Amino acid sequence: MKKLVLFITCITIVSSVFSQNLYKAVSGDISFFSKTPMEDIDAVNKDVKALINTKTGEVAFIATNVGFHFEKPLMEEHFNENYMESDKYKVSVFKGKIQEKINYNENGKHKVTVKGMINIHGVEQEREITGEVVIEEGEIKVMSEFIVKVKDHKIKIPKLVVKNIAEEVNVTVSLNFELKK
Repeated sequence: MKKLVLFITCITIVSSVFSQNLYKAVSGDISFFSKTPMEDIDAVNKDVKALINTKTGEVAFIATNVGFHFEKPLMEEHFNENYMESDKYKVSVFKGKIQEKINYNENGKHKVTVKGMINIHGVEQEREITGEVVIEEGEIKVMSEFIVKVKDHKIKIPKLVVKNIAEEVNVTVSLNFELKK
């Protein structure tokens, strides 16, 4: 019985220590924008899950593809059915590690580089993405802007609409994190 109580106590202590290092996204979004001669395409996704482990620097982001919403419903339909094939590729994922050491107990702004793997449209690609981590009163904000090349993720653009869809898409991440409880 004593061993069981000691084991449970150890597990509880270890869990509380690790949970003090885990932050989850509580608000924010991932958006993308592309400019073409025909029209601009802009979409926002607030259905984003993300975690940061402040001890290891590991980060993970996952966004449902159907969570991207457009101004025009027809654009959203084409995005999900024709380009992202959202019924087949339900999510886009990034997993990586912050390269710089950050003191998460001190308020401040930190320029960072995250090395990791991005998976869009079922195609995984190694990436180095720059961004900024802002720490303020125990909360973390992550911001980044980067380019995704459509061809790198085997997203096919029919020749008929090639002038309507940009080859490069500007992605913006802005998420607020709090300590996971």
